[in-house]
Amino acid sequence: MDQEKEYRFFRLYEQLASLTQIVNQKPEIPKIEAIMNEISVMLRLAKGVTHFYKNPGDEQRGIGETMCSYDIGAENIKPVHTVRFVTNLMSISTMTIYMTEDEEPLTDEELFKADLAMRTTLAFISRNRLQIIAEELAFFDDMGFRNIRSFFKFLAWNSKPGDFNGMAAIQYNLRHFALVNEEHGRAGGDMVLKNHYQHIETVIGKGGMVSRLGGDTFVCVCKQNDLPELLDYLNDAAVLANPNGKTANISACAGVFQIPDGYTVSVPNDIMGKIMQSYQIAKVGAQGNIVFYSDMMLSDKERAGKIQKMLPEALQNGEFHVFYQPKVNIITGELCGAEALCRWFHDGKIVPPIEFIPVLEETSDICRLDFHMLEQVCKHIRKWLDAGKKPGRISVNLSRRHMTNAQLVDIIIEIIDRYDVPHKYIEIELTETTTDVEFKDLKRVVEDLQEHGICTSVDDFGIGYSSLNLIRVVPWDVLKVDRIFVPMDNESRESARSVMFKYVIAMAKELGLECIIEGVETKAQLKMLRELGCEAVQGYLFDKPLPLDEFEKRLDMQKYDVVFD
Repeated sequence: MDQEKEYRFFRLYEQLASLTQIVNQKPEIPKIEAIMNEISVMLRLAKGVTHFYKNPGDEQRGIGETMCSYDIGAENIKPVHTVRFVTNLMSISTMTIYMTEDEEPLTDEELFKADLAMRTTLAFISRNRLQIIAEELAFFDDMGFRNIRSFFKFLAWNSKPGDFNGMAAIQYNLRHFALVNEEHGRAGGDMVLKNHYQHIETVIGKGGMVSRLGGDTFVCVCKQNDLPELLDYLNDAAVLANPNGKTANISACAGVFQIPDGYTVSVPNDIMGKIMQSYQIAKVGAQGNIVFYSDMMLSDKERAGKIQKMLPEALQNGEFHVFYQPKVNIITGELCGAEALCRWFHDGKIVPPIEFIPVLEETSDICRLDFHMLEQVCKHIRKWLDAGKKPGRISVNLSRRHMTNAQLVDIIIEIIDRYDVPHKYIEIELTETTTDVEFKDLKRVVEDLQEHGICTSVDDFGIGYSSLNLIRVVPWDVLKVDRIFVPMDNESRESARSVMFKYVIAMAKELGLECIIEGVETKAQLKMLRELGCEAVQGYLFDKPLPLDEFEKRLDMQKYDVVFD
């Protein structure tokens, strides 16, 4: 290589080295490619190919990026030199240069210059690709969905007054998604999530964004004009679950914050806190599946924080009392058991369950209260048995928050056995309307309890989305039929409610389930229940929930005369 070419090469290399050190590399890529093309011509090269692999395993399998940086389209070419670059994070870049077979081989000096340019370029490519990988790891989850860090980044980049004019933020959860996984398999469930995510992105457009918090819970920002379409989709949608065209019906509970004009995001958690608060209310379902945030919720949040703070002291002071609502056999009139219900007495006043139960269910605090109630029930049963009383089977409500506790059954057994209570006197009651538990966990807990001789029941059957599937999958002992199914006095036997009620009872019997009817209030209802072959009921016709001393009087009485009137 003559002096002029030598000078030309080192000028090109100086430019190449300078460009590859620039932090914001993407705009410089065309310049780098142009320099490498000039060097390739200077060195009589026919082709240059670069490969990038995220790890050695991908390199062995040939899974990576391939980039052809230079190619004159010649045939009969052969590789003449390869450079392999391995980073500390074990990503691998390789570059191979080719010459035509009839071309004069590279001299040692030319090979040195080619190797120098190749290594410099590979260092740039590795650094560039690692930056992309780092961004993927930081802002995307393992399924390729944007994550919570991506959401916070979006909020941080739009933090000036007016950036969110006409926008809304939403947190939502896909309801009963365990059913989708069960029906379509994990692959089908993943496909539903991806298709759902892509549709949300389409509705939102470039001005907004959607991220997955985890599982089937998402957050997004969209234009307020797009809210009706988006909420309609979240309320009910058929989403493709496999390539053959089979779909899954999904719906969501969502909290929405319509961002006021001129609103400034001081910290990302500002907006996050508002949509989370309204989402939690939507999840409970008392105000519908879609709840819009308002400033009125601030007092609710403060009240919830106060209740959660009061719980430890209230438990220590014995402020939570067990009330018992009797269960009555309407054939014999005998008291056959009771449901244990929680009542909170604070400063001489009763705190309504609707004021504290939903608050405690937002966290694991409800589990502490449930175990406290179970322990009180076991104390009472032991006392009654020692006094020669016959309490029947007492049902104790447990929140499905417990389902993630792998030691749940062991804890229940330990409490019961601590008071030497025969297992036949305890029934664990789970509420059918809760939706955030995988059926497999519920099934496991029910089966484990039954192996220890503990009866299980599903409460409020009929008011939840998954009622029929729940009794198909989980081997319950007792079905508690919600009061909404019980026909009113003088209601036609051909009415929809009467027909549904009749077949629910028949179905329970056919499945071998014990059936308890809730909310029985009139003698006409009692007569109809007898005609249908129902045996056990609870309701105000017999008794409201009773404090301990009043319930103990019922244990002494043992029979209700009203059933024979």
